Amino acid sequence: MSATNINASIMRDHYLVHIQAGKHAIIADEPVEVGGADQGPDPYQLLASALGACTCATVRMYADRKGIALDGLKVDITLTRDLEKNTTNIHRDITLMGSLGSDDRDKLLDIANKCPIHKILTNPINIETVLLT
Repeated sequence: MSATNINASIMRDHYLVHIQAGKHAIIADEPVEVGGADQGPDPYQLLASALGACTCATVRMYADRKGIALDGLKVDITLTRDLEKNTTNIHRDITLMGSLGSDDRDKLLDIANKCPIHKILTNPINIETVLLT
């Protein structure tokens, strides 16, 4: 079992959230149209970014280990929410760069679908919340 610890905090700035991820500090914010200042990605963009980053890193690691001539890859994520149906759809477009045969392309697509964030998002998730004083 592995654990990732993130600290998020907000003060009086609507809706600027300070996030500490290990030694990395990032911010999240809401768009202007909902009262934020749009100073950083919103939570949905952060979620989609996690999938994009994990896909890129996972495919790159696999290609490096197997000696696949992958020059680069680009991942475009579109996250859409249907509030009436309470559903979320994530569409991922992957562009592979380099002189790749169809077998390599098929294997890299398979590996993309096995990235850890993909697995998290496509399996049951349990969230336990405890209110601390």
